[in-house]
Amino acid sequence: MSTDITDPQGATGLDAAEGAHHGYSPSKDAYLKRLRRIEGQVRGISKMVDEDKYCIDILTQVAAATKALHAVSLGLLEDHMGHCVADAARESRDTGNDQAVQAKVAEATAAIARLMR
Repeated sequence: MSTDITDPQGATGLDAAEGAHHGYSPSKDAYLKRLRRIEGQVRGISKMVDEDKYCIDILTQVAAATKALHAVSLGLLEDHMGHCVADAARESRDTGNDQAVQAKVAEATAAIARLMR
């Protein structure tokens, strides 16, 4: 699965390489809008540094951008759990093979661990 949510995959949300529908696809436009807003925040922070603004003001903006990225991350994680992990659980139930769900849970656990660092 592609991890770059800014990579357009068409209106269906299908990944051409895998034919997979991503859990965030229904909210893709909202995610892209939020990411563009965060991108603007980061550019503003860069401008603040360039203009020698007060350290605490810059740190305040960094904290705001970080919080916004965390919100996007949590939304993506929720979408992944509700779509990708749930689909793997249904597949495991239907096939009797739990490897798919174990892989998706491990993948989600690793993502959570990265977010907590």
